[in-house]
Amino acid sequence: MYTLRIRIKPYIQPFERILALRELQALTSDTPRPLGQLEETAEFEVTSTLSVNDLANRLAYWEAIDHQGASTITTQVLRESTINLVRNGVAIDALRSQLPFVDEVPIPNRRCLRYGTHGIHEYRGKFFPQLVRSLINISGVQPGSVVADPMSGSGTTIVESILTNCTGRGLDMNPLSVFMSTTKARLLSADVDSIARNYEAIRMVLMAIENRKMKRLVYFETLPETDKNYLSSWFSPEVLSGLDDIMLAIQQVNDEYSRDLMRMSLSNIIRSVSWQKNDDLRVRKDVRLDVDIDPKREFLEELGRSVRAVLAFLFQNGRLANPQFEVIEGDARLCSKIWGRNSIDVVITSPPYATALPYLDTDRLNLCYLGLLPRPEHRNRDQKMIGNREVTEGLRREYWERFESSGEMLSSTIRDLIRCIDSLNSNGNVGFRRRNLPALLSKYFFDMTEVMHGIFHALKPGKYAFVVVGNSHTIAGGHRIDIKTASLLQDVARGIGFEVKESLSMDMLVSRDIFKKNAMLSEEILAFRKPA
Repeated sequence: MYTLRIRIKPYIQPFERILALRELQALTSDTPRPLGQLEETAEFEVTSTLSVNDLANRLAYWEAIDHQGASTITTQVLRESTINLVRNGVAIDALRSQLPFVDEVPIPNRRCLRYGTHGIHEYRGKFFPQLVRSLINISGVQPGSVVADPMSGSGTTIVESILTNCTGRGLDMNPLSVFMSTTKARLLSADVDSIARNYEAIRMVLMAIENRKMKRLVYFETLPETDKNYLSSWFSPEVLSGLDDIMLAIQQVNDEYSRDLMRMSLSNIIRSVSWQKNDDLRVRKDVRLDVDIDPKREFLEELGRSVRAVLAFLFQNGRLANPQFEVIEGDARLCSKIWGRNSIDVVITSPPYATALPYLDTDRLNLCYLGLLPRPEHRNRDQKMIGNREVTEGLRREYWERFESSGEMLSSTIRDLIRCIDSLNSNGNVGFRRRNLPALLSKYFFDMTEVMHGIFHALKPGKYAFVVVGNSHTIAGGHRIDIKTASLLQDVARGIGFEVKESLSMDMLVSRDIFKKNAMLSEEILAFRKPA
C-alpha cells in the first residue's frame, strides 16, 4: 500500500473537479482526503494499491503525485505540456532535443485540449480528451477492455481508449469523421523520422511550384462530373489550381501515415479557401478576391502546426507498437448488430443534439474534394443521420404519421413535449423550421431510442454507458419551451432497462472554434449501468 499526496490541476472547472475526485477514488478504492481547510483545496491524500507510476499513467485531472519526498508529474500533464513547445513554429530538431522532458516541464496553466493528434482538424462539438479519460477510469475497466463510441465524431474516445491501453471501437455515418478518427488513432504509431522527412519534402515541392492561372487540373479531373461542377461553384479557378498542386504532391508521398496527416491538413483548410462563409453553419457564399486566398500558404501553415503537435507528442510519449482500434462507417442504431451483444466494456459518446447542427452540410466541400462521398449521395446520407434538421414536406408528414401511429413507443414525457410544441405552433403563423420541429423531434427520439437499445445490448452486464448531451429550447406560440434532452434520454434509458445513475451538469465554456455562435448553452453527463 502507498500513502500518496496528489495535486489537482488548479484551473479545472467545477464539474471536472468532481470527475477528478471520482476517478481517483475509482483507481485507488479509497476516498480522497483533502489536505487543508479551503473548500477548493489543491492537494489530497489517498492510500493506493497502485504504484505511483501506474497511477500517474492513468489520471486525467491531476497534476502530480508526491511520495517519499519525490514528485511525479502525471503522464496526462506531460502530454499536454508538449503543446507549449510547439507554438511559434519551433524547429522540429529543437523539439527532438527537448523531448521527452527530463528536468523542467512547462506545465500548462490553463485548459489544454489540442495536444497530440487531438489537435488535428476542427470539429463541431469536440469532446474534451480529459473528460473521456476520466470516464474510462471511473467506469472501472482495465487495460485491454473494449471502449466504444457509436457516434465517434472526431475520434476523441477512440484515441483516449488507445492511450489507456484499451481497444477502441467507433461508428459514424459521416465518412470525414471516420477518416479523421482513423487518422488520429493510426498516427499514434507513426514513425517520427518519416513524418518529419515527408513534411520537409512536401514543403520544398510546393514552395518550388509557380502559381499558374491556366493548367490542367490533374487530380480534380479524377472526381465525378457532378462533384467537379459543384466544387467549381464554390472555389475560384486559381484556388482549384493551388489545391490540385497540393493534392498531387500529397499523392507522391509513400508513407501512408504522413499522407493521411497531409490530407487531414488539406481538409482543414478547404472551408477557409472556399467561398463558403467561414463562420456560418448554413450553405452561404462569401465570394472573395483571389488575392485574399493562398491555399498553398494556408496548407503549409496548417500542416506545420499539425506535424509539430503530433511529433512533440510522439517524442514525449513514444511510438505505440500496435494500437488496437476499429472505426467504420456505420449506423449507431445498429451498433449491437455490428459489434455483437455483450461485447463492450464501456460506451462513451456524445450524440448529435436534436436539430442543432447540419453536420454533413458543413463538411460537404471536404467530402466532395477528398472523394469521400459524392455530392448526389449527400442528401440521402444526411436524412439518415440522427439529429438532421433538413426535411422535405413529404418526410415531415411521414415522421408525423409515425409519431401519431407509434408514439406509445416513446416515453410519456417525450410525447407530451412534442404535442405541446405542435399545439402551440399550430395556433400561430410560424416559419418552416418551427413548423417542422415537432416531427423532427419525434424522429430524433425514435432514433435515440434505437441507439440506446443498441448500446444496452452491446454492453456486457454490469457495465456503464456515459452519454454527454446538450439541452436546448425553442419558441412555440410566443412561449419559451425547454427541450430537456438529458432528462428525456434518461427516461428512454430507464424504459429500456438501464439503471439510471446521477447525472453531472457541466459548466460549459463557450466554444472558441469557428462555430462558437452556435454553441450549446448547457450539457450534462449521463451515466447508465446495464444490470449485472
